[in-house]
Formats: sequence, C-alpha cells, structure tokens
Amino acid sequence: MIAPARAVAFEILLKVATTDAHSDELLRARDVDALSVQDRALATTLALGTLRWQMKLDNRIRPLLARPDAKLAPAVETALRLGAFQLLYLDRIPAHAAIGESVELTKQSGETYAAGMVNAVLRKLARLPRVCEQSGESPEAFAHPRWMVERWARFYGREAARAICAYNQQPATVSLRLAHPGAEQSLTDEGIALAPGEFLTAARRVVSGDVVRSEVFRRGWVRIQDEGSQLMAELAGRGANILDTCAAPGGKTAILAERNPDAEITAMDVSRRRLDAMRRNFQDDQIRFLVEDAAETRFKSQYDLILCDVPCTGTGTIARNPEIRFRVNEAEIARQHDRQVKILSRALQGLAPGGRLLYSTCSLEPEENEAVLAECLSRTSGFEGVALDREISTLELEGVLHAEGARKLRETALRGRFLRTLPGVHPCDGFFATLLTARQ
Repeated sequence: MIAPARAVAFEILLKVATTDAHSDELLRARDVDALSVQDRALATTLALGTLRWQMKLDNRIRPLLARPDAKLAPAVETALRLGAFQLLYLDRIPAHAAIGESVELTKQSGETYAAGMVNAVLRKLARLPRVCEQSGESPEAFAHPRWMVERWARFYGREAARAICAYNQQPATVSLRLAHPGAEQSLTDEGIALAPGEFLTAARRVVSGDVVRSEVFRRGWVRIQDEGSQLMAELAGRGANILDTCAAPGGKTAILAERNPDAEITAMDVSRRRLDAMRRNFQDDQIRFLVEDAAETRFKSQYDLILCDVPCTGTGTIARNPEIRFRVNEAEIARQHDRQVKILSRALQGLAPGGRLLYSTCSLEPEENEAVLAECLSRTSGFEGVALDREISTLELEGVLHAEGARKLRETALRGRFLRTLPGVHPCDGFFATLLTARQ
C-alpha cells in the first residue's frame, strides 16, 4: 500500500517530466484537494522538493547506477528521484518507507523489471550522509543550470544571483490578497496566522495555517496571489475603458476591477479553456471576456488603460514552479522575446491619446524586458515612458502602498523608468514593469 501523499507526488512529478504541465497548477488539482491537510502538505513538500533539488539528486543517483549514462524510463527516474529526496533531505521519513514505496511505485507504473535496481540504488544512497545545504554557498552549488546562474550574476551581480538561487530552493512565500473588509479577522479566527505584506496594504503573508481549507477562502474573501503580481496590477492604475491583453488566470484583472469599479474591462486571452475558468470566478457584467491572440489582434485606439502582462519564460517564479529551470534555454528566451514584441506592438495601437500601458513580465531576463521595450519603441513614435517614482508616490498617498513598502521599492526595485523585484532580494516572485503613455 502506497501512502496517498507519495502516490500523488509521484504522479505530479511524472506529469511534469513527460508533459508541459506545471507543478503549481497540478498541486491545485482535485486529487490533491481531496487529501487530508497533512497528506496535502507532504505531497507538496515531496513534489516541489524533488523538483528543486533534481540536479543534485541526479548527481547523487547517477554514479550508483551500473551504467551511469543509461537512459532511464521516466517512471523509473521519477521513483529514484522521489526516494532520493526523502533519504537525503527529509530526516523525519524512515529510510524503509522511502525505499519500499519507491520500489512499489516503480512496479505499479509498469516498470517491474527496474524494481530491483531502484531498491539497490536507494539502499546505497541511504548509507551516504544526508545533505545539508548552506546559504553561504556559491550560486553554482545550488541546483540551477550553470548558464542560468552565470547570466543572473552578469546582469544583477553575484550576491543577487546567490540570493535568487537560495530563494528558489525554499518553499515559496504564500501571499494573499484581502478582498473583503472582514477577511483578515475571519482568517485569524480560523487559526491562520498572517503577517503584513512587504509593499501593499491589501497584501498579507501566511505565517501558518491552511488558507485553502478556510471558510474565508471558500467565500472568495481572499485570493492566493504573489505580492509581486499584485503590485503589477496596482501600478497599472486607473481607467474608464480598460484592456487586459493576456488576462488568465485573472488575479490582476480582479485587482483592476477592484480599483476601477465603474470601468468597462475587456479580459482577453488566447486560451479559451483558461478564460472560461477565469469567467467562472467573475460574476460581474463589468468584465467582457474575449478569446483572442493579442499578438495578432488589430486594436482600435480606444483604451485609456492597458495591462500588457505578457507570457514569458517565468524565470522569476522558479520558487513556485521549480521545473522552469529545466525547460528554459536561451533559444526559448529569444522565442519569447519575439512574441512579446508582437504583443506589445499591437497593444500600443490600442491606446487612446493620453492613455497608459503597463508592460510587465515575471521573467528575470533582460531580453524579455528592457530589450522588448527598446525594440518596440524604435519601431514607432508617439509613446513615452512614465516616471514610476511618481506612481509609487501616488499609490502611497492613496494608501495602496504602505510607507515602508514605498521606501523599499524606491531603494531596491526602482531603476529609472523600470521597476524590478528579484526573488531573495524581495520576498516575492521576480517581476519587471514599465509604464508607457500615448502622447496627445
């Protein structure tokens, strides 16, 4: 009998290994929600921990194989990694449980021939010292591709690269958006401990407790949303006719609606499935949903506010999507750049004179950020950057940013016309933002 948490974690890891699925979405699936609180926490730890340390796990497993360079079936490799993570990183799990259930998972996946090998390798591994990662190690010691760490060190400095890698190896911060006046007190009454957000007055960080199982969450009084993501929507500001070009899953659209209750909002996305899922969460005629590709749409100059939060490599979100480090390469960065240029170029056509457009990504790569802006603005005239320091001051005066948060953004995230959060430097995902306006 395989423990439910291990069975679910194994299936998630196998899907990540064999499809383009993301662990963050898989961990919100029904089979995970059906687990007990303890099992859901363990399944999350097993799946994300195995992905975070996959490179180092492989380095420990491979020398113990009879043929270290052999190609393993995905299920076999997944069972080995899952067992190795428990043996090397989780001191509360007995070795016999980690080994025995990894062997059983191998059998149940149809790879019975490899069960003996999995058993032998994990038993050898159990005799090795446990892993103890030190935060002071060089960036290369963390489980990231070397090319990725080196480019971060080149762009942001070695200390920042070290901070990014260290942040990515820890469980991601769980942040909330308070969407109801009584939400915070109700969460406290349900035994959930909260801390203030780093920047925003409506953000909270979860210290302890299971928000997903709370009545407050079921009522929709709070949303789980990274504070960097919340900040992007707040920076966009106010408008009467608003376009969200790449809206799904809808967290930023919800903030636009909160901030602009009388506005007409068009939520556009290329994915009908994701947009339909988003539609079910909005019971408001204020938002019009449109399945369309922003890279191909010919917009009329009618919007006074556009949020252009484009698809990207997501390298700023590796803490919550650890598999990104294995899927992204420099060719993918270039491909994303080309698509982002198309989306932004089209979106700029939709700005009415005097209108504002916020361009943002959750990527750490300059090719997807500054380089996209430079290329688009070199091709067209009539647009100029807006000083984000002024926007930060406005949000502080409105009570959206608390004073300490505004100070931190000015000192650590603001660089001229660009704002960038870095994981580890800031306790949130990595985001980039810049604000443009159409000349009147």
